[in-house]
Amino acid sequence: MTVLSVGCGLKPPQNDLVRLDISSAVNPDVVWDLEKTPYPFNDSSFSEIECLDVIEHLGCIPNALEEFHRILKPEGVLKITTPHFSCANSYIDPTHKWHLSYFSFDYFSNSHNLSYYSKARYRIKYRHLQFQGSRFNRSIVSRLANKFPKNYEQRWAWMFPAWYLYFELEAIK
Repeated sequence: MTVLSVGCGLKPPQNDLVRLDISSAVNPDVVWDLEKTPYPFNDSSFSEIECLDVIEHLGCIPNALEEFHRILKPEGVLKITTPHFSCANSYIDPTHKWHLSYFSFDYFSNSHNLSYYSKARYRIKYRHLQFQGSRFNRSIVSRLANKFPKNYEQRWAWMFPAWYLYFELEAIK
């Protein structure tokens, strides 16, 4: 299993891990700007891509998801974390270009009525709204928000802000 760590930062080298970052200062295996396509990898190169706290910095998320899809093996998994739109951290960082939702990646699934904007197809294996703070937030609010995400985002998000989102998307090829 070969894993690509996108925006690896100071992650130490590991077997079967390719570390990619825009900054040469962190000494990654590959220095690359994700705004440039195609990415410097062959089709179906990776079993997994971890994109942790990176996607919100990109100018064009559909382009990135199409490239990730291209370089993932069939049934490969893309793991994404990003601040939830209700989190103050989503707005504090001036390099964040997007404020994402529980439903943001539905556009890349066959079941979404606007999926024609991209040819990349993913199956949403898992997604989760993560909360911080009190036990009430981490247990009761988290349970309700993840059970009823549409209601949460439409009615409760600004009263009980989520911390971040976690996704596992499986490449359909």
